[in-house]
Amino acid sequence: MSGMRRNRIKWPLSRQRTIQLISAALVNGYIAGFQKGRIFTGGTKAVCVPVLNCYSCPGALGACPIGALQTAVGGVKHHFPFYVLGLLMLFGVLLGRAVCGLLCPFGLVQDLLHKIPSPKVRVPKGLDRPARGIKYVVLLVFVILLPAFAVTETRVTPPYFCQYICPAGTLGGGIPLMLADPALRQLAGWLFNWKVLVLVVIAAASVLIHRPFCRYLCPLGAFYALFNRFSFFQMSLDAHKCVGCGACERVCPMAVEVTKDINSPECIRCGACQTACPTGAIAGPLKKQSPR
Repeated sequence: MSGMRRNRIKWPLSRQRTIQLISAALVNGYIAGFQKGRIFTGGTKAVCVPVLNCYSCPGALGACPIGALQTAVGGVKHHFPFYVLGLLMLFGVLLGRAVCGLLCPFGLVQDLLHKIPSPKVRVPKGLDRPARGIKYVVLLVFVILLPAFAVTETRVTPPYFCQYICPAGTLGGGIPLMLADPALRQLAGWLFNWKVLVLVVIAAASVLIHRPFCRYLCPLGAFYALFNRFSFFQMSLDAHKCVGCGACERVCPMAVEVTKDINSPECIRCGACQTACPTGAIAGPLKKQSPR
């Protein structure tokens, strides 16, 4: 066995939930915005946060990276989004999809919805695996290609993902603003109704399936997944301690095959597997096990 000493840091679910709540409060901490139905326009709004966080949310203190990416690509001058991509790559290298598991407010919403007592659905592998590729299509088509090439008469292309898909924007931005401003409710049309329908479907699916939006649709999760295998935030499995009981895989919210691929692109570093392991074979968020 390697003489290298390895600390074990436990990530119980209660601690994960605490981190999620703190993150949600930090990125959406403009309380006056919810009270007055106004969007925060201070200097921090120009800075991208690492999670989906709608610019139109009354409490949002920072910019959504996906929204900022679309704005840069689809603006009048079609700037290459060096700043946004640089920040996203930094978050990816440091945390990978730990951003999804620990920091994303909409991930927290899905986690809480899944706690509602109901029969749960385990998606068959034959359907689950190809469906996970949809989020990469959403990233490529709705976030990059359409804003870059679907030019309108104004030469400013719409933020397609934000406008037609993003449920986090509807929940955090659209609905609070509609509730606070009667004039906006009068203007609501088919597009808002469509976005509410998308939100309702994803919310209902979240009760039955753990984190369906993260698994199948989120373009930000797709981007961070590209960095998961070499990000600083890693999980590790001690094969000598693993007894093959499968407890880790039964509790994984992303249905990762923990014993085969613990640092899968789908792992969101929530720590559920580590908490469930009866022999302490799983460690994180430190380096991989040293070879013996």
